[in-house]
Amino acid sequence: MQVAENTVVSFDYTLRDEEGTVLDSSEGREPLAYLHGHGNIVPGLEKAMAGHSAGDEFQVTVDPEEGYGPYREELVQNVPRDAFQGVDNLEPGMSFQAQSSAGPMIVTVKEIEGEEVTVDGNHALAGQPLDFSVAVTEVREATPEEKENGEIAG
Repeated sequence: MQVAENTVVSFDYTLRDEEGTVLDSSEGREPLAYLHGHGNIVPGLEKAMAGHSAGDEFQVTVDPEEGYGPYREELVQNVPRDAFQGVDNLEPGMSFQAQSSAGPMIVTVKEIEGEEVTVDGNHALAGQPLDFSVAVTEVREATPEEKENGEIAG
């Protein structure tokens, strides 16, 4: 069976940056499973998966526009330290959920200078090409429940 809309796909992967540094991998874990055609993985990888079958291995570079998007400077903002009430030890690298005009988003503290905190709402991999090595381990038809819910059961 080939990967197509409404199939459940399981795959092993290694994600590397442009320098070849491993950013994420399923090595030592269960393969990642998703419902194809429902936007459950980055769009560029989902497109590259189409037509493959169990046993296929391939590599694909996903451009930022088809990955986590371009890096958007407007998502970097300075906010007052008192916006983090209840956080005693605020440090760069910490992430928080914040409300924006587009709804909730995750922001990461980039810098703290006195009473001003610089936060970044971009995904950590925004603006970066994503180099995936993929091994498809299983492809099956989705159940009616999985199709209705837009995600795999369990």
